[in-house]
Amino acid sequence: MKVREIMTTPVITAPADMPVGDLAELLAKHRITAVPIVDDEGAVVGLVSEFDLMARPGRCAADVMTRGVITVDQETEVDDVRFLLVERRIRRVPVMSGHTMVGIISRSDIVRLMALHWICEACGESARGDRPPQQCPRCAAPGEQFVQEPLHPGM
Repeated sequence: MKVREIMTTPVITAPADMPVGDLAELLAKHRITAVPIVDDEGAVVGLVSEFDLMARPGRCAADVMTRGVITVDQETEVDDVRFLLVERRIRRVPVMSGHTMVGIISRSDIVRLMALHWICEACGESARGDRPPQQCPRCAAPGEQFVQEPLHPGM
């Protein structure tokens, strides 16, 4: 499964000169835990999280943001992002199409995907996603043959 299939979009962003108080208000208003910081052309230059706001002194986003943000392409496999989030101990990754941010993928997006598990009643093939596949990749049964089943630990 590709990142583009489960990423959150549109993404709320902020400019580097946004005051810290306004950043906190933005996070609270939208019930998000971080916001990508973009330049005038929309390129990602940093990310401000709740942690950054609480732990780093500064007046604006540029003062408190985490620089060197890891990004992924929208064609990246979800499992590769899961590995990246775990290994780098990060919580979210902006999703890019060229130099344009088109979405963001977080731990919660992947956990939500893990919760949605489908089984083909015709052949037993399993699939994950927010909806069943249109057709079973193994037996070609129509999507109506898939039933939702809880995903067991260990995926």
